[in-house]
Amino acid sequence: MRRASRYPKFRNILQPHLVGLMLNRLHRAHILQQVPNRHAAADPRDTYLLNRADAAHALVTGDKRAGMLQQRRVGKTRIVTAATFCEKVLQL
Repeated sequence: MRRASRYPKFRNILQPHLVGLMLNRLHRAHILQQVPNRHAAADPRDTYLLNRADAAHALVTGDKRAGMLQQRRVGKTRIVTAATFCEKVLQL
């Protein structure tokens, strides 16, 4: 990602210093192994995401049709778009 952000065709879209900042912040991310089933999504294929979201700061999705963005939260976790995640959570 860091290297790709420096390609001329991406330079206007992906600002290299912001990509570097984002990747440095993602190093603090946690890998989840086993997660209990506590939530059910309108789309059963998304249930695993809601269950993992309990341990996350934010659940990032672009799926407007399944209703996840309209739900806004699962437990204490915010459900946000990628743009909101980059702007508010990663502070880019």
